[in-house]
Amino acid sequence: MTNLFSVFDPSSSVFSLSLNWLSTLLGILCLPLSFWLLPSRFTYLWNSVTSTLHKEFSTLLGPGGKSGSTFLFISLFSLILFNNFFGLFPYIFTSSSHLSFTLTLALPLWLSFMVYGWLNHTQHMFAHLVPQGTPPVLMPFMVCIETISNIIRPGTLAVRLAANMIAGHLLMTLMGNTGPSLALSLVSFLLVGQLALLLLESAVAIIQSYVFAVLSTLYSSEVN
Repeated sequence: MTNLFSVFDPSSSVFSLSLNWLSTLLGILCLPLSFWLLPSRFTYLWNSVTSTLHKEFSTLLGPGGKSGSTFLFISLFSLILFNNFFGLFPYIFTSSSHLSFTLTLALPLWLSFMVYGWLNHTQHMFAHLVPQGTPPVLMPFMVCIETISNIIRPGTLAVRLAANMIAGHLLMTLMGNTGPSLALSLVSFLLVGQLALLLLESAVAIIQSYVFAVLSTLYSSEVN
């Protein structure tokens, strides 16, 4: 088990510096092409993705959302998407599979929403603790349940992203480790399975970054 999870260990270092975490910034290498060079198909594709996300996040935030706040969540989506996607390449460290990365994104966002909501919309935040139509007998229990569900939000955001990245990479590692012990006739089936799993992981990389950004948008819309 130690060797299995060593895939996620940021062990390579130079001068005692863990340089694996620099892979988090690899997505920046893709962005200047769309901003500083002539328009290409990638530019049009990325512009259509960001404009679609902007419209959807604006709908989720509602009329009470601050103008320009959607760009925060689009940037969050882009960062997680590039990290998830580049982690599928060999010898590139997947930083989004570590809780130290995902919690660093989820916890400050949630804390800022809570501080802003409780300072500026205190009555609204208290009203959220008791759903509309709750019988008076159940109100104390609903307050406890809503408080607990609110507190664990950053943890669920972080664990969901990290667990999905770890699960897919572990499956690919396990299947790859069985290759040397297989008969030559079965290697072709292993390659087909690995390619199918890689395609699935590519979809998971997009879906999980989208889910993280959408849930963060929904959490921010509740404090307005």
